[in-house]
Amino acid sequence: IPVHRSWRLNERHYGALQGKDKAQTLAEFGEEQFMLWRRSYDTPPPPLADDAEFSQIDDPRYAIIPSELRPRTECLKDVVGRMLPYWYDSIVPDLSAGRTVLVAAHGNSLRALVKHLDGISDADIAALNIPTGIPLSYELDADFHPVTPGGTYLDPEAAKAAIEAVKNQGKKK
Repeated sequence: IPVHRSWRLNERHYGALQGKDKAQTLAEFGEEQFMLWRRSYDTPPPPLADDAEFSQIDDPRYAIIPSELRPRTECLKDVVGRMLPYWYDSIVPDLSAGRTVLVAAHGNSLRALVKHLDGISDADIAALNIPTGIPLSYELDADFHPVTPGGTYLDPEAAKAAIEAVKNQGKKK
């Protein structure tokens, strides 16, 4: 099975929040700011300085990415913009050739892809939670629109429980 890797499917860059877990971020900035950064479509966290501990500016793993495209912070809108060229340039041609495509990616890059596939509004995307490690299948029509909006989880019961867990990540207990 051919494997294609792309930085365009990387997890969202959390800027100055890189290296902090959700609970730590919640405690430091409060629930309102935490949820704004975590779930809003177009509000990124503060950018990460190039000389910061978690900066990727000189990381050789990212040398393939043009420097002007290397993020210092991202919101989901940025992830959508980063992911869509991969959709159109790599995934769609494979689908057009009749190939079955498996996308293994991070939560926010998958949210970006699902937003695009399902035409989810900028406001409504905040409520979408995609569980880790539970396959989600999309059957697409000839125009690459979902036959079943939202796709189909291969294990719906596990998905339901995991979606709740994702929804509650970082929340005060």
